[in-house]
Amino acid sequence: MNLRFVEAFYWVVTLRSVTRAAEKLHLTQSAMSSRVAALEQELGTLLLDRRDKQFRITVAGQRFFGYAEKLLSLQRELKAELGAADAQPLRLRVGAIESVLHSWLMDWVHGLRAAQPSLALELTVETSPVLLDQLQRGTLDIALAALPAGGGLPSRPLPPMAMVFVGHAALHRRRRWNLADLAAQELLTFQRGSQPQVALAELLQRAGLEPLRLHTVSSISAMAQMVEAGLGVATLPRAVVDRLAERLPLKVLACDAALPPLPLHASWRDDPASGAQRALVDTLPASPPAPKHRKNR
Repeated sequence: MNLRFVEAFYWVVTLRSVTRAAEKLHLTQSAMSSRVAALEQELGTLLLDRRDKQFRITVAGQRFFGYAEKLLSLQRELKAELGAADAQPLRLRVGAIESVLHSWLMDWVHGLRAAQPSLALELTVETSPVLLDQLQRGTLDIALAALPAGGGLPSRPLPPMAMVFVGHAALHRRRRWNLADLAAQELLTFQRGSQPQVALAELLQRAGLEPLRLHTVSSISAMAQMVEAGLGVATLPRAVVDRLAERLPLKVLACDAALPPLPLHASWRDDPASGAQRALVDTLPASPPAPKHRKNR
């Protein structure tokens, strides 16, 4: 039995789409369909119901799916036992929100490359809802987002990121601020509906404060540039500010009201033929990254 055909069937069923399975395995749609058809011919039974455009798996297909998963897992174990897995290049499709990208993601990637010299990384930076949709569709292997994945995909929480108010080092010289004073500034936060935007709105609402003006910005780089230009006070993860302040005149503003931390979750899609996704998730930070110390300007 050709395990490439078994793998094709496994991903067609897992992703519930021939098209998405073809993208996952870097095949054309016709090649993917041919592999499944060849497997059906060898088994002497239909595995997929092709009578209309609705995706359906036959009873025989449901039974064979469990065997397909076991066969691919066994193939992975054999390669690991015989040392063949070490020679295989590792291709990892990671999606991350900007807060992770601008804080500890590159440190993690450096560690991966040291342990896996053959690593080929495909990085997508997007909002949490977009990343989780791509994970569900099978176009990502791992998503690092502010929300956990649903739909039966495994997830685990990561250390949350402390959120702070950030101003311009030369323009916001006050040693301590209260929330009313910050509300009198133009405030910058993440896109509408995001956890930081909702958390800030709720914090102001509980204090009975109406911000002078609230801007929502989808890019951390753009938000940092706006603060640098004196266009407002931003809410950003502390770990991000520690890095950006090494080259930009940013300053954490001590405030009598604390912003809720930004939650983080790692979600992934298991691959019985490799097992790499879960192994790599296990290397993600288990505690908040240590803050970087910088010299005073």
